Amino acid sequence: MKFIFAPDSFKGSLSALECCDILERVTARLFPGTETISVPVADGGEGTVEALLRAMGGTRMQTEVTGPLFERETAHWGLLSDGTAVMEMAEASGLPYVPMDRKDPRNATSLGTGEMIADALRRGVRNILIGIGGSATNDGGMGMLTALGARFTDAQGQEVSPVGGQLINVHRADFSRLMPELADTRITVICDVTNPLLGENGATYIYGPQKGATPAIRDELEAGMVNYARVVSEAVHRDIAGFAGAGAAGGLGAALGGVLGMQLKSGIDAVLDAVDFDKKLEGVSLAITGEGMIDGQSVRFGKVPVGVARRCAKQGIPTLAIVGGIGEGAEGLFDLCESTMMTIATGPMSLEKAMTDASALYEYAAERLLRAVRIGMNLK
Repeated sequence: MKFIFAPDSFKGSLSALECCDILERVTARLFPGTETISVPVADGGEGTVEALLRAMGGTRMQTEVTGPLFERETAHWGLLSDGTAVMEMAEASGLPYVPMDRKDPRNATSLGTGEMIADALRRGVRNILIGIGGSATNDGGMGMLTALGARFTDAQGQEVSPVGGQLINVHRADFSRLMPELADTRITVICDVTNPLLGENGATYIYGPQKGATPAIRDELEAGMVNYARVVSEAVHRDIAGFAGAGAAGGLGAALGGVLGMQLKSGIDAVLDAVDFDKKLEGVSLAITGEGMIDGQSVRFGKVPVGVARRCAKQGIPTLAIVGGIGEGAEGLFDLCESTMMTIATGPMSLEKAMTDASALYEYAAERLLRAVRIGMNLK
């Protein structure tokens, strides 16, 4: 037999790699001699770089960047063995860099994300995979574009500071000096958000509040974003605001997809493609995946267990999910392939205890689940 392990991390308690290590250990006890393949995965958020480096091999890189509040930060990314750079926007322009008392997307920039990309380009990278979740910004990607050579000026011809609060002052956008390396570079954007850039379902109104935008600030930012979208769309001769995902990461989706013409792709599908997951399924008897919480949103938005299950379904491979919790709508997983799920909880417990004891609880859940598999195999 051959088992494949493709779990997501349990945020704040277990990495995907740790989950794989536990699954390998339990499998060795209960199914000695079984071949195992560990493919720790992520959906473009935290843990994506670690997961892909483990799955494909490569080197951890770092770039000194301008953080969202213009302080110097160190962004870490991965250079995979095939020459692909894998990045997380949050490493350069993420909310963790912003103290609670300084949350205000009018003052935040995506400049560091552009600096991270530019560093990879100067190193000769021509294939980039970047997850854009967890941003602190609402600048329409103006900061990132500025770092890559774009120039934004006001009505007096003065350069505009690349922050959300200055979008209203953008009068002209000049992309003639973008880094020439971009012309032969492929950037795949990991994006599970389908929001447009503007309007009540756009970047500002939907995601602004988590970045510190009050109702008054949201209205100010939206007015600026409308102006910015008009100016930039006229400069590139195409709409940058209306396509699905344009509103991701405070408008970074509009900059990457609309201005640079890069591809926006579902998170788990982009990661599974990057690790050549379908090929790894050849000869596999059973797949085990999982995440911290599985529910209807996991099914609706194609989170890690669902993405893995869909790939396995095409090859008739049953899929088991070990999860931290099971919420309403999780049973949608059953409609995708032969599957079931097991929670790590052994009874009523606090979230704090579940996270503190996550490793032991996960191992016990894996043992219960694989014992059930063994029983099933011996049924007459």
